[in-house]
Amino acid sequence: MGIDKKQRTIKKEVSFEGRGLHTGSNTKITFKPAPENYGRRFVRVDIDNSPEIPAIVDYVVQDQTIDSLRGTTLKVDDVEVHTVEHVLAALVGLEIDNVCIELNSNEPPIGDGSAMPFVNKLLEAGIEEQDAPKEYVIIEETITYLDEHHGVEIVALPTDDYRVTVMIDYKNPALGSQHTGLFSLEREFISEFAPSRTFCFLHEVEMLAEQGLIKGGDLEAAIVIVDRQLKDKDIQRLKKMFNIDQNVELGTSGILNNKELRFKNEPCRHKLLDLLGDLALTGVNIKAQILAARPGHQNNIEFARLLRNYYKKKQLTRKYQDVTKKGIVFDIEAIKKILPHRYPFLLVDSIIEFEPEKRAVGIKNVTNNEPFFQGHFPQKPVMPGVLIVEAMAQVGGILLLNEREGVENMLVYFMGIDKVRFRKLVQPGDQLVMELDMLKSRRTTFKMAGKAYVRGELVCEAEMMAAVADQ
Repeated sequence: MGIDKKQRTIKKEVSFEGRGLHTGSNTKITFKPAPENYGRRFVRVDIDNSPEIPAIVDYVVQDQTIDSLRGTTLKVDDVEVHTVEHVLAALVGLEIDNVCIELNSNEPPIGDGSAMPFVNKLLEAGIEEQDAPKEYVIIEETITYLDEHHGVEIVALPTDDYRVTVMIDYKNPALGSQHTGLFSLEREFISEFAPSRTFCFLHEVEMLAEQGLIKGGDLEAAIVIVDRQLKDKDIQRLKKMFNIDQNVELGTSGILNNKELRFKNEPCRHKLLDLLGDLALTGVNIKAQILAARPGHQNNIEFARLLRNYYKKKQLTRKYQDVTKKGIVFDIEAIKKILPHRYPFLLVDSIIEFEPEKRAVGIKNVTNNEPFFQGHFPQKPVMPGVLIVEAMAQVGGILLLNEREGVENMLVYFMGIDKVRFRKLVQPGDQLVMELDMLKSRRTTFKMAGKAYVRGELVCEAEMMAAVADQ
C-alpha cells in the first residue's frame, strides 16, 4: 500500500434495501459519490434537514454496554445510526475514501449478516480514483490496548501496509480456538472476508430479543451458536420470538439448524471484518500490523480512539515542528508557534507527552538567569508560586489551542483557579515537570487539573478554568 495512492469514490449512486436488524422495518441505504477529503458520512434523509454523522470515533456512542452486542452506534445531537460496522468494512475493503451514505432509517439493512451485499452494490457503482492523495496514520511505534477483565488485547506494530490478524477463543466446542489473517485488502478482502456472517451465542440472542431488539433478525442473518441445552419448549419459544415457520433444531454441529459455514473459521473471519469496520472510525487509512485477541466492538472502538489520537498528535507535531526529536513532541520553536508568550514570560521549554484534548506534559528548566530571581529573593532565590501556576497554565494553553485553525490569532484567558496548593520550594537548577489533564471541555471553555513535580516530588497543584478567544 503506497503512500502515494490516490483517494477514491464511487462512479454513480447505488441503493440497497432490506430489513433493519433491530427495528425490523424496511430500510434503504444509498451510496453517493463524494468529493475529495469528504470522508465517509452517514446522512439521515428521514429527518428534517438531513443531518450528517461523520464516520469518526469522536461520534461513537460512549455507553457501549448494550451496543457492544448490537454493533457500533454513531450519534450527533439526538440523531443516531446503528450497526455501521459492516458498511464501513465494505468501504475499507474496497479502499473507498469518500462517500455519502444516505439512510431512511436509523440502521442499514442487515442483509445476510455479512458485508457482501454492500460490497456487491459498491462494485456495481464502480470505483473512481480522485486527484488528492490518501491520508494515513502511519504507526511508528508499538501501540497496545489491554482489557484484562474480558481477556482482550489489541496491538498495532509498524509496517508499510495494512495487515490484520485475529484470534478468538470462547471456550465453546462449536467454535474452539480460531485465528485468521488478512495481508492484502486488494487480493483477499472480497473473496475471503466480505462474505463472512455475523455470529452470536443463543443467550445473547435471547437477551437482545427480551430488550425489544433484533426485530428484523432471523436464522438467515446470523450464525447462532447454541451454548446451553435446548428443550422442546425452548425451541417453540425461539420460533415464536423470530416468527419462524420452519423447524428449529440444535443439530450436531453446535450451530442452530446445523447451518453450513462458508469458511471453517467463519466466526473469526467475521470478527476481523468487524475490526476493519470499527477501525475505519480512525478517520484515515492505516499503515500497521494489527494483532487482536478476542476483539469486540467496545474494545475495537477504544483502540480506534488510540489510533486517532496518535494520528492527531503526529499531524500536530509535523504542523509545528520541522524535525522530529526523540522524546520531545514540541520543542521550544514549535511552542513559540503555538503560544503568543515571549521572554521573559514564556515559561515552558518543551512538551514531552501529548494526547490531543486529554493530556499534556511540559518541561520548564529553572536556571539562575531567570529575571524574577533578582528580586525574589536575592539572598535565597525562589520561583514565585504564581509563576509555577502560570507555567502549568501555558502547558494547558498548548493543550487547548493546538487543534484550532488560526491558532496564532488566539489567546487563552484564565477564568478561575481553584484548589491551589504549594508543597515545596522551586529553586535554580530544578526542572519542573508539569502534567495537565483535561477535566471538562466545551466549545470555548475548559477545566484542567495541573500538577508540577521536581525530581518526582509534587511541588504545586491546581485546577484551572480557561477560555479561548480571538486576540
